[in-house]
Amino acid sequence: MTKGARTRQTILDAAVAMASEGGFESLSIGALAGRVGMSKSGLFAHFGSREELQIAAIEAAAARFADLVFAPALKAPRGVPRIEALFQHWLTWVERGGWGGGCPLQAAALEFDDRPGPVRDAVIAHFLRLEKELGRAVQLAIGEGHFRAELDVEQFVFDLFAVVSAAYYRGRLLDDDSTRQRAQRAFANLIERHRTAPTMH
Repeated sequence: MTKGARTRQTILDAAVAMASEGGFESLSIGALAGRVGMSKSGLFAHFGSREELQIAAIEAAAARFADLVFAPALKAPRGVPRIEALFQHWLTWVERGGWGGGCPLQAAALEFDDRPGPVRDAVIAHFLRLEKELGRAVQLAIGEGHFRAELDVEQFVFDLFAVVSAAYYRGRLLDDDSTRQRAQRAFANLIERHRTAPTMH
């Protein structure tokens, strides 16, 4: 990494942490410059506008998500074991990322869901990639014979999102101690509902 690339990465790490705490609307050249101990002009040299900064921060959060959720899950065998690994890593990625303010990408989805523009497009791109990769994992599980061939892949992905979204809401907003246990139970029920029936001998 060049010095410029390292500085940019430091800025983006701080930007994602800041967005985790206050949303991507909290990001500004001035506020972030103060957080990382740079001048506004120094930070402006890396990001020419607030919008460019927001998009880069969303892409950095998405890359971190891929590193913490998908990369380790790919080490698990194809099929249900890999889907289970994806779910477990997804459920805990915020804590492992070191952010105390919640999922930055979930925050972005809520902030920009009805605000057309390049920032919203970056958020949509992340979630479409996520749905596509989850769908691919489900297809592999069907191919491995772990799930029934007629399984509705898009519905499975939707239901999986619903479990994680409920976990975010109950865990963060309600501070419910039973959240993790309930999420695990809901996920286990989802898996069992679609498993291939055991072969009778």
